[in-house]
Amino acid sequence: MRHNNDYRKLGRTSAHRKALLKNLSIALIKYEKIETGLFKAKELQSYIERLITKARVGDSNAHRQVFSSLQDKATTKKLLSEIAPKFAGRNGGYTSIHKTRNRRGDASPMAIIEFVK
Repeated sequence: MRHNNDYRKLGRTSAHRKALLKNLSIALIKYEKIETGLFKAKELQSYIERLITKARVGDSNAHRQVFSSLQDKATTKKLLSEIAPKFAGRNGGYTSIHKTRNRRGDASPMAIIEFVK
């Protein structure tokens, strides 16, 4: 049983998992819509929503916190200047996940994650 287990390990070490979520969030910010595995999308959703909540403040400290998580100047700037202001009046629920198909090679469930309009 998974009592009190807060996150999915995704079959990776902690450093690999951290890098995976960072790269997926950079791709999501850059393209605003990506297709990935269902469980990766669910894990990414909580990761990116925490980042957006930090970015909504918009001060230099928020900029530092977001950059420390993403390590990418262009996406940090886009998140703080374009994406976070859209959600100023919204308390959470910045992304949505739509199940799409099963991947042909291994029948893994796939999903599209995108920012809500």
